[in-house]
Amino acid sequence: MNFELLTQLLVNGLIVGTLYGVVAMCFVLIYKSTRIINFAQGEFLLIGAWTCWAMLVKFQLPFYFAFPLTLVFMFIFGIVLQIVVLRPMIGEPIISVIMVTIGLSMFFQALVSWIFGGYTKAFPKVFETESVNIAGLQIETAYIMSLVISLIIMVGFYIFFKYSRMGLAMRATAFNQQIAQSLGISVKHVFAAAWAISAVVSALAGVVIGMVNGVSSALSFIGIKVFPVVILGGMDSIIGSIVGGLIIGVLENLAEFFDSQWLHLGNMYNIAPFYALVIILMIKPYGLFGTKDIERI
Repeated sequence: MNFELLTQLLVNGLIVGTLYGVVAMCFVLIYKSTRIINFAQGEFLLIGAWTCWAMLVKFQLPFYFAFPLTLVFMFIFGIVLQIVVLRPMIGEPIISVIMVTIGLSMFFQALVSWIFGGYTKAFPKVFETESVNIAGLQIETAYIMSLVISLIIMVGFYIFFKYSRMGLAMRATAFNQQIAQSLGISVKHVFAAAWAISAVVSALAGVVIGMVNGVSSALSFIGIKVFPVVILGGMDSIIGSIVGGLIIGVLENLAEFFDSQWLHLGNMYNIAPFYALVIILMIKPYGLFGTKDIERI
């Protein structure tokens, strides 16, 4: 057994798992606030990555300026999207709103392909050193950056929901929208903030993955790939997103290791999370930390 390769894959899995956890938080944030599952989440990663790439390549901006500018753009994009497309859907059946997010996913896929083309394009060199040797393991510099930023975001989410007025308003809105409105909370503002934060955090993840693997339409698949993370952790649990992200990140890298060493089935890296999704739904459909709905007749 190649223990060096196994260790390398496990470390990569933990780092990528934190990134999955951050994207899963975006699913949870929107679901907790609006009770909507956003199937266009992957396109937020894609749009954010292409926006940063365009600023670096087309406009020749330095990364330290293009990156925060991308996040500002995505924040505005999330608010505008919620106001123009999703706010008129308030009060409509949940399935109708979910179908709208699926339509947005297809629309953004086509729009981005039309603007940037369908081929993978590499990010320009951002760091002087592309990888760092830590205890004999080669780790991408972008992954180290993503690990630090992901940890900051996780702590930020905790403080945001625990102490900020908007965070408390989101928790109240998630519990009961009518009660929240009766307490003077603007549900519309809560919805807009949830979509804006989700767009920003997803764009951050898209930029990091784009720096490592290049930018293409395939990047939006991360949004679907993170869905097992959300189900595993629980649709309404921020902590579950973190734990689920780490588990799925390690699981897919273990699947790649065993497939390369013994199974030789191919593509297990992408398939393993969805096998896990089926098993989770069979055994614990509310996830590890999800709240179980109890209906009384």
